[in-house]
Amino acid sequence: MKGHIILIISIILFSCNNKQVKNQNTIVKQENLKNEKMKNYAYLKDMYADSYFPKFLVDKVRTILIELCIDIEKTSPKNLDELYKLTHTATMKINDLQNEFFEHNSEIETGARESIGADFDFIAKAYGFNADVEELIAPREW
Repeated sequence: MKGHIILIISIILFSCNNKQVKNQNTIVKQENLKNEKMKNYAYLKDMYADSYFPKFLVDKVRTILIELCIDIEKTSPKNLDELYKLTHTATMKINDLQNEFFEHNSEIETGARESIGADFDFIAKAYGFNADVEELIAPREW
């Protein structure tokens, strides 16, 4: 009986590990963007320059912004309402990172808010939208 339990646990752990590896292979790459402005853009420049923000967490926010660009390129929003749906989803993903920032003695505060907001604005403009920055990040909790 113990042998069967160990075998089952091993299979479960192996299955979970394979899923993790597959997820790690799905890497979002900025150089794959079609929009030249976004392909060459320095995301979150101010946050990277400030040691208050852990670099690995800034990387997570950057990934969310690049994923937003990929979503814009895939769906080609026709109007601001369609764009706002995409930016709101990205904003909520950033909201989900707040606890991680707190756990590492940091937070998404005024400086981060300005940096992230500026990047949302730049993204919108790069894809041809004249959007309201506050509406782009309306569901923010930071």
